[in-house]
Amino acid sequence: MSAPEPAKPTHNEVIKTAIPTLAGNIAATMADPAADRFSEDDQQFIKFHGIYQQDDRDLRKTGKKYMMMIRGRIPGGVMTSAQWITFDNLATQYGNNTLRLTTRQSIQFHGVLLSGLGALIKKINESLLSTLAACGDVNRNITASPTPAHTRARELVYTDSVRLAEALAPQTKAYHSIWIDGVQLKLDDPAHKDFVDPLYGRTYLPRKFKAGLVIPPVNDMDIFTNDLGFIAIVEGDQLLGYNLAVGGGMGRSHGNVQTFPRLADVIGFLPPEKVIEVAKAVLTIHRDFGDRTNRKHARLKYVLEERGTDWMRDEVNRRTGFALGPVRPYEFTTTGDLYGWHRAVDGSLFLTLFVETGRIKDVPGHTQKTALRQVAEQFPHIEFRLSANQNVILANVPERDRAGITALLAGHGVKVDNQASILHAAAMACPSLPTCGLGLAESERMLPGLIDRIEKLGGEIGLGGEEIIIRSTGCPNGCARPYMAEIAFVGKAPGRYQLWFGGNASGTRLNRVFKDTIKEADVEAELRPVLTRWKNERQPGERFGDFAARVLWPEQAAAATPQPTAN
Repeated sequence: MSAPEPAKPTHNEVIKTAIPTLAGNIAATMADPAADRFSEDDQQFIKFHGIYQQDDRDLRKTGKKYMMMIRGRIPGGVMTSAQWITFDNLATQYGNNTLRLTTRQSIQFHGVLLSGLGALIKKINESLLSTLAACGDVNRNITASPTPAHTRARELVYTDSVRLAEALAPQTKAYHSIWIDGVQLKLDDPAHKDFVDPLYGRTYLPRKFKAGLVIPPVNDMDIFTNDLGFIAIVEGDQLLGYNLAVGGGMGRSHGNVQTFPRLADVIGFLPPEKVIEVAKAVLTIHRDFGDRTNRKHARLKYVLEERGTDWMRDEVNRRTGFALGPVRPYEFTTTGDLYGWHRAVDGSLFLTLFVETGRIKDVPGHTQKTALRQVAEQFPHIEFRLSANQNVILANVPERDRAGITALLAGHGVKVDNQASILHAAAMACPSLPTCGLGLAESERMLPGLIDRIEKLGGEIGLGGEEIIIRSTGCPNGCARPYMAEIAFVGKAPGRYQLWFGGNASGTRLNRVFKDTIKEADVEAELRPVLTRWKNERQPGERFGDFAARVLWPEQAAAATPQPTAN
């Protein structure tokens, strides 16, 4: 009997091997005045350049209207006021006049036509930011805790995030050639055959790779959802080093039990000077051992799940030439942001502003986009920081500017106190429809109204004012980290969602499916009996996610266990 043939590489692997510069035929398409979209192969290449090709799905009945989503690479989510103004200008001139904050401390532009794409990316680079590697089979935007209220060591952690972003960036010159110089690299150019990225090789990674840094006790980065996580160990103002977390990821597929969300494992401790070496070791482990025959099985989390933490630790030690130390003690207490005005450890002020579902826009009575632009213009010395909870922080604010900023925002209907109800303030959603091609159900457009309904239900039950972390996504890929929420709605079809219960406030526990399919219209009927039980059966101070894990999970397990039949 002959041995089975080895599985073939995916098409993405084939085209990356053929064109390791990642240039594709992008420049030729950009130079064609009649073009309105990229080819199927180039749709994969443009992701490495920070671009997704989409269409307005609300208009599909009358024909596809192609447009681009562009994502900035903003290490640690830190922007100057001048950079904020640039992004605001670009959203108005080339996009849909909104700025979409992501769960990875970045900004997305939506609705950009091919004709405006080149100018938008060039101006982002002129602002000293980039879109290179914001998407694609590479390390994505590096995240780092943005809140400056806890320790001066935060600046060291942020510096490490910038160092990592530079060290893990792909080295192809095609990005600069296409978007900055406007030079077309032809498909038969020898550079395609000769180029090998010094870190990623010819074929880059099997799938995307996400990395972040976090400072306990605040797990605002949801660090265990990353492929690579650095948990800062701080003593006083001194950064002693980092605990290393490896192998997290949210993505899964409906009906495919071989795919699942996974929390990263904490496997050791390293001093700060070893951050780059260790990051490269973990990334190249993904490069060398990740599955290149099945993209649904290609994330680093599956390598770790199948080979184990001991193997991973040994492999990191081998590649770095030094041994990771024992894990240092740490504790997480919350994943949330500090809303309103607060004082940083250096004496300056910072203001965290709630952004509903991450979409900065102007609507009657709440012109948040205009307000933030005017803040950037009138207070150019302050810093804009993006949070991984889809909010914006105005940092390094002198005491003398507090009243002026508060008054400016108030003039646009933007509050600094009591900005949102407790459920809205803890919620997140992915964009989904109408722009995301993967969306199966509404998310961003659905969630605010759904939370209003849940708040009304809670008031009827007697649970008003209780925080519950609620997240929604339009598909199972997990862009808003739904599998960490206390309650999550994961899209399955128009108006239909999986219902997940049981995450916790510290971001250290995955939730589980409670019901495989519910209708959006039936949310109150589905939640009322469960929330009523929580009110009546909870332990003192017990959150809903903890109640679900303590009471509902065991009940589900017992119900699913076959019972012996009587003889």
